[in-house]
Amino acid sequence: MTLTAVLLTIAFVTVVALLVAAGAGKLARMDNASYPTALTRAAATFAAVITLAAVVTAALAAILT
Repeated sequence: MTLTAVLLTIAFVTVVALLVAAGAGKLARMDNASYPTALTRAAATFAAVITLAAVVTAALAAILT
């Protein structure tokens, strides 16, 4: 894989994680959560998406090598 493809994939995963986190924060606010609680939920969701991407990458690397 070229460096360009790796960087584009990292950027794509980061953007998706930010969008999912923003959605989680918005849903928390719509559920009448306070701003700190909504921010905490958004941060936890962002971390979960990044962690999931890392786990999938490690699993695929183990299978494909």
